[in-house]
Amino acid sequence: MDIIALSTSDVDAMWTINEQGLPGTGKVSKEEIRQLLEFSSLSIGAYDQGKLLGFVICLPPKTAYESLNYAWFNEHYSSFVYVDRIAVSEEHRNKGMGSALYNHVVSYSEQHRVPIAAEVNREPLNPGSMRFHQRFGFEEVGVLQHAEKSVTMFLRKT
Repeated sequence: MDIIALSTSDVDAMWTINEQGLPGTGKVSKEEIRQLLEFSSLSIGAYDQGKLLGFVICLPPKTAYESLNYAWFNEHYSSFVYVDRIAVSEEHRNKGMGSALYNHVVSYSEQHRVPIAAEVNREPLNPGSMRFHQRFGFEEVGVLQHAEKSVTMFLRKT
């Protein structure tokens, strides 16, 4: 498995993998994925023989991204790397790929001396993602209530 930077040529594969992760990953269009890549400070994918198996997209503060969750972190913190989404294809889950991708995010966080911000669905509950983030040392820093769901806001300090 190779972990390398994503490019716009990966958008179709990213969209397919993202769709497999719904509702946990959050629905986006292919154009929104392209925009996220433009905003990102870190966007990497896990590949096997050139095929994308999973990815993570992270944003710095103060981009034009219009997510309520992202806006919450911008209101509460001046410095962070925001994990907008991490997704692994259905057939490659539970094989350590998400951890491998997150290890790169942690390295980026430590290198740039910024905390990692992320949120996880609280209602509807995403217990696998809750456990995953807790294993990586994330701490709950808030809850954001939306009309149709609520999310737990997490921060992993450097």
